[in-house]
Amino acid sequence: MSESASATASGRRLEHPETSRIRLETVLSALADPVRLSIVLALDREHQDMACVAFELPVSKSTSTHHFRVLREAGIIHQYYEGTSRKSRLRTADLEERLPGLLPAVLNAERARRGEHP
Repeated sequence: MSESASATASGRRLEHPETSRIRLETVLSALADPVRLSIVLALDREHQDMACVAFELPVSKSTSTHHFRVLREAGIIHQYYEGTSRKSRLRTADLEERLPGLLPAVLNAERARRGEHP
């Protein structure tokens, strides 16, 4: 299966940009939103794949779906179905390959802004 898409036995398919197509301006735009940045921080903190419903977000379900889609289309997260759940994980290695040091720098800056330890 190509790295630009993933499918499950049920045939549900989610599109993901190939690593070579991840663009700096798209990633920065996606991370500029506080809700999306909190999603990325949570995924980084947990170091595991998380179901979308596991996030406590201050927005409606349809709005949270939009935020996850923006992150996926920017190449920041990878999403897949596991049963009826949609799981997400950071594309840390892909981002490091394409934009070295960017994700750790953004996350460390946000943690410092929040008074959290990196």
